[in-house]
Amino acid sequence: MPGIGTGERVAEETTTFGFPRDTFRILHVSTGNVCRSPITERLTRHLIAQRLGVLGGGLVVESAGTWGHEGAPMEANAESVLTEFGADASGFFGRELLDEHVIMADLVLTATRDHRAQVISMGHSAGLRTFTLKEFTRLVRAIDPVTLPSLEDGVVMRARALVRAAAALRGWLLAPTAEADEVYDPYGAPLPFFQSIGDEIWEALDPVVTALTGVATHT
Repeated sequence: MPGIGTGERVAEETTTFGFPRDTFRILHVSTGNVCRSPITERLTRHLIAQRLGVLGGGLVVESAGTWGHEGAPMEANAESVLTEFGADASGFFGRELLDEHVIMADLVLTATRDHRAQVISMGHSAGLRTFTLKEFTRLVRAIDPVTLPSLEDGVVMRARALVRAAAALRGWLLAPTAEADEVYDPYGAPLPFFQSIGDEIWEALDPVVTALTGVATHT
């Protein structure tokens, strides 16, 4: 279902690569696409649905892995984490990161700086729209929401403006430590470690989804 951002200016109707501008595609990237990026993908969808319901349909959320386990299910502990958050873990299959995924993405959020570097090295003018998740959260927190288009202008237009604003801030708002932008890999770890990673991801995603949608967390 298309989102609410379809009544845009003609110049905004297509992307650089000619894809329709009635959607905004978010791509989450980790290594195997069975732990971190599935959690992040499904939590993002869950948080968007909580805020916008069907009106969030213009925000398409996907994931892939730089060494993706093509066709593999997500790890059982990752499913458990999503269930605890009330998010839908069903029907997931891992994907290897391909050029087409990067080309189609309006925003790429990676688990680590190494993943970010790998995405950018693929080309496709990805540098200005690729961030680590925690990096993007830090930048988003520094953006005054009143400077973004309102939801009445469409969630797609608002999302694109948010990415441009974050990219403009990147050189001015550096991480306090190198580790501050990392989400560590829980692959093979016990459930409590997966839960701690799930909490980290949720805490990073919540302000991002609030900024994207213009709707704060329901309390």
